[in-house]
Amino acid sequence: MLDVRRLHLLRELDRRGTIAAVAEALTFTASAVSQQLGVLEREAGVPLLERSGRRVVLTPAGRSLVTHADAVLERLELAVAELAGAREGIGGPLRIGTFPSGGHTIVPAALAELTRHHPKLEPMVQEIDSARVSDGLRAGELDVALVHDYDFVPATPDTTVDEVPLLEEPMYLVTPAAAGAAGRDGSLGELLGPFAGTPWITARDGTTGHAMAVRACQAAGFQPRIRHQVNDFRTVLGLAATGQGAGLVPEMATDRSPAGVALTRLPLFRRSKVAFRAGGGTHPAIAAFVAAARAAVDSMPRADPTG
Repeated sequence: MLDVRRLHLLRELDRRGTIAAVAEALTFTASAVSQQLGVLEREAGVPLLERSGRRVVLTPAGRSLVTHADAVLERLELAVAELAGAREGIGGPLRIGTFPSGGHTIVPAALAELTRHHPKLEPMVQEIDSARVSDGLRAGELDVALVHDYDFVPATPDTTVDEVPLLEEPMYLVTPAAAGAAGRDGSLGELLGPFAGTPWITARDGTTGHAMAVRACQAAGFQPRIRHQVNDFRTVLGLAATGQGAGLVPEMATDRSPAGVALTRLPLFRRSKVAFRAGGGTHPAIAAFVAAARAAVDSMPRADPTG
């Protein structure tokens, strides 16, 4: 009989690439992970791993078993959700991940909604980049999370995670007011091109926000000259207001823009979603968070900051 916990380790190795990364994520030692994977190979009766230089890679049989592991673990999530639904009331910890602008806008209103309707629920929020959410959900560090993707940076398909749509919003070019760009219409190249020689403010390297800004500029015909790297869009707005450069921010970040910035709507969009482990969408606590997040989005002002 194959052990579910060992199947989980094999799946993590497939996703994370190294035994050391699996051990760090799941708070095991590397030797313990190797030992458990060895036991799984004996249970399976065929080689699941092979050495490739200093790395361990999955054999075809190992990759096939991961596909089955996805299905087994999804079914377990469905079982957990069904059992939770049989209990009276919704309570206990709910570990919530969020990106920074979602933490400023959606999450506070969503938590207020949850507290009103489910006072025994214990929400626990942590800020996390969308690119790391899948790992956090599979590792059990998160139960549910706000995630986003951008034009030019589509989300990578992941069979271990389910998502429901929450919000689509336009992106804005933010520049010092002296640049006089606000309110113009045009293509991405026409709107960004005049700022090819301007210093740029982006999110930190390795984040989806950074990749989006760089690729948008490249699509406009230039490589941005990045001066500042910050993940908080309010800081981007503040830096632009003091003449430090140009940046890109989503609509939800423009609600309280400082004086001294110009905002220009772009033909570029960000899509926000709620993510959770595959099979977990019917869990009462997760369903309650999805409903609360949607209520928070519905109550958000969506005025065009340029007009």
